[in-house]
Amino acid sequence: MSRFLLTATLIFVFCLVCNAQSERTAPTTNLIGTQTTAATFKSSPAFAEVILRKTDLEAELESLLISYTEEFPKVKEIRFETEALKKAILLISAIKIDESSKLTLALGKLMVRRAELETDLWNLRKKYDDNHPDVKRARRKITIYESAIREILKG
Repeated sequence: MSRFLLTATLIFVFCLVCNAQSERTAPTTNLIGTQTTAATFKSSPAFAEVILRKTDLEAELESLLISYTEEFPKVKEIRFETEALKKAILLISAIKIDESSKLTLALGKLMVRRAELETDLWNLRKKYDDNHPDVKRARRKITIYESAIREILKG
């Protein structure tokens, strides 16, 4: 397991270095139409935290797909969480250059945890209806994390 983490970490660092070098000064327009550079958000601790989790999930998915099909529950779960992390990356990329100080490690951890909670809720909804206490509890947790993320991004 530790060899796997080392390999995933090395791949992650290599990708970050390559992306930072190739897009260092290339201006782009993000989702909300503001100018930013890819290197600004891609070099942030928040982006690194989300990418680390996404990379871990993709590596786990590859190992599962050797033995299981796309219909295997864990494969579906990983795909769902990966999509939630992609949304977090889009949110990070929407931050203006002058607000890049908001892209902290804490923000990245909140986004990763929110994606995990969204996956938990997705799994609960397959078993229970929306009025079940466990589903309500999971939704409240997600709301708490979303509020914290909004507070950081607005602040």
